[in-house]
Amino acid sequence: MNEIQRAKVVLKILNKIYPKIKVPLQSRNVFTLLISVLLSAQCTDVNVNNVTKNIYPKYFKPEHFIKLGRKKIETLIKKIGIFRIKAKSIYNLSKILDNDYKGKVPKTFEELEKLPGVGHKTASVVMSQGFGFPAFPVDTHIHRLAQRWGLTNGKNVNQTEKDLKRLFPKKNWNKLHLQIIYYGREYCQARSCYGITCKICTTCYPKRKKPLKTRKA
Repeated sequence: MNEIQRAKVVLKILNKIYPKIKVPLQSRNVFTLLISVLLSAQCTDVNVNNVTKNIYPKYFKPEHFIKLGRKKIETLIKKIGIFRIKAKSIYNLSKILDNDYKGKVPKTFEELEKLPGVGHKTASVVMSQGFGFPAFPVDTHIHRLAQRWGLTNGKNVNQTEKDLKRLFPKKNWNKLHLQIIYYGREYCQARSCYGITCKICTTCYPKRKKPLKTRKA
């Protein structure tokens, strides 16, 4: 089975298990989506949602976070990892959005990636989930799964993103990256499947007997 055949297997299984998919991070608008994605670095979506459910009803615009100030933002998000660094990024990007973009989130990768605390993955999620632009956000989990399923050589997340975009139709990207995340959490966990027990792994590699070591991002 070559990589194109494996990609077809992955798409078929994921569409069967997840015909419809929900965005895991809760948000009120594109700005709060941006904040939630920024907060999710080194943190679970569940934890982010638990924290932001008490924030977004009242604070959901850049001007709101500017008025709060860094210290108050720190207090609001202190249950999230590296909260001081994230609070600084939220405060600074809020000022930039308010001053340079009239409080709106820009709709290009280039502009998003210039914002404090916003890397390519975060920008990809916002472009995909916020604006519906075809994107394929690749985090460490998708990077690991793509290696297990023989869809990339695993050099780095940038290479993995290029490989996945090459193998899957653009119309599937936005839904597919979420399907992969959900499948990884439910069936192909790092410390239980090891590339030899879930349906995708056993279908793509029926003769694989030993746990597969994957390259870190």
